Amino acid sequence: MSDVTRILDRAQQGDRQAAEELLPLVYEQLRILAAQRMAQEAAGQTLQPTALVHEAWLKLTGSASQPWNGRGHFFGAAAEAMRRILIDRARRRHRARHGHGLQRIDLDQMDVAIATDDETLLRLDEALGRLAAEDPEKARLVELRFFAGLAIPEAAEALGISPATAKRHWAYTRAWLFAELKRTS
Repeated sequence: MSDVTRILDRAQQGDRQAAEELLPLVYEQLRILAAQRMAQEAAGQTLQPTALVHEAWLKLTGSASQPWNGRGHFFGAAAEAMRRILIDRARRRHRARHGHGLQRIDLDQMDVAIATDDETLLRLDEALGRLAAEDPEKARLVELRFFAGLAIPEAAEALGISPATAKRHWAYTRAWLFAELKRTS
């Protein structure tokens, strides 16, 4: 009987210290298992194998006393816990409120005045009018960035605000304009 099996037996009998002894013995094997699971995931996954191991460990040891029938059963349960964690994360990412189906547009790289059709320019002008009614300074920042082609520091200087404030305003207005143009399309 291996050390892992003995410790699992102790944990099954209610020994709370057994879990503390178990982790160092199985950690590397769990990390290898997690890395294998992560290799099967789509590119762009933000969860690292180490974090997956930690989440799975919490699921395995956080629940009521599990009857582990040896080492194989334990690692099978660990693999199942990792699979469930990855599936739950995938479901959360694909919900509409988390941006599923939206396409990322880099407005910094987009030259609206040149590369945009007339209809979009007209919608942008209407949106800028609405923004100017709410916050004239932010609307002016958009004009300076989009139409004059000024960088953040130059636009900040022209508006008499700090570059940090201009960056915050720019981040807000890009999101606001994207939502507004999406809404009116």
